[in-house]
Amino acid sequence: MALKVYERHLGREIYGATLLVLAAFLALFAFFDLITELDDVGKEGYELRHALAYVALTLPGRVYEILPIAVLIGSLYALTLLARHSEITVLRTAGLSTGELLLTLGKIGAAFVFLSFVVGEFIVPPAERAAQQLRLTVQSHMVVKEFRSGLWVKDGLSFINVRDVLPDASLRGVRVFAFDAGYRLQSISAAEEGRYVPAGHWRLTNVAQTVFEGERARVLHQDEVKWASALNPDILSVLLVVPERMSISNLYDYVQYLSDNRQKTQRYEIALWKKLIYPFATLVMMALALPFAYSHDRMSAVSVKVFAGVMLGIVFNMLNGLFSNLGVINSWQPLFSAVTPSVMFLLAAGSMLWWVERR
Repeated sequence: MALKVYERHLGREIYGATLLVLAAFLALFAFFDLITELDDVGKEGYELRHALAYVALTLPGRVYEILPIAVLIGSLYALTLLARHSEITVLRTAGLSTGELLLTLGKIGAAFVFLSFVVGEFIVPPAERAAQQLRLTVQSHMVVKEFRSGLWVKDGLSFINVRDVLPDASLRGVRVFAFDAGYRLQSISAAEEGRYVPAGHWRLTNVAQTVFEGERARVLHQDEVKWASALNPDILSVLLVVPERMSISNLYDYVQYLSDNRQKTQRYEIALWKKLIYPFATLVMMALALPFAYSHDRMSAVSVKVFAGVMLGIVFNMLNGLFSNLGVINSWQPLFSAVTPSVMFLLAAGSMLWWVERR
């Protein structure tokens, strides 16, 4: 069904204002990120071109983070200007109810929901991974060292120790401690290097395996060994990308991996629910902007309302982070931690609309 004239007009105004706000925010964040990166330029082979590339690769993550705020400010600005020109009043006088106007905003906001999902799921994770790999590769750093002895991972009845995880997800100094069902040590395998093969297994090189047989032990040496493990590059990528910038599929797989190995999953479950819910925050922000359009103010009030939109956006971001941390600390239900900020803002929008309608 073709959009009505007023829907196209509203869409044009909101899209234009939101894209302008988004571009302004991105330019601001990119500037400050580059200033931060300049501190490392000239150190360990890190040049200006690397800093520029790093900042560019982190921009999709910025888009995902600030899109709801940009939608709030853009919608607030566009609707306030329309109200100042009495266009909202004309629409309401013509019989357009608040419910119909909310439905129209929902149709317009569907594009933002889709954009947020696509950016967060398909663009941010690889871009963030590439950004971290660029920095680590140029500076010749390792990905992680959880302890002095390296990274420790549980995989079924085996414990895996990796001395170094490189940016390309290859491993150095791999040791696999295999236990039986009674948790008796069966063997220790030590490999110089490990690389993941697309067929679904690791290729370990220069392997020395110590096999324990009762009170005896024998040592086997092999140039190359095929090693099947639940550990894979996608799981190791968690060491590069924070949970909030991982894809839904990677988060789900990692939650399953942790659950299978009886490890804590709270932080990653909260991040998973947030990834599912966050795109719809743009609709909440548009609903929150609507009450401001029901007032008739002079042009000077537009800046005040835009400032209010900025403050509301900051509060929303703070609440998102706050409830995520509180959820991990207090072991709240992941869905509750993820959805509460959006529900609070939705209730605020409903209360404001109710108050404005009563006037």
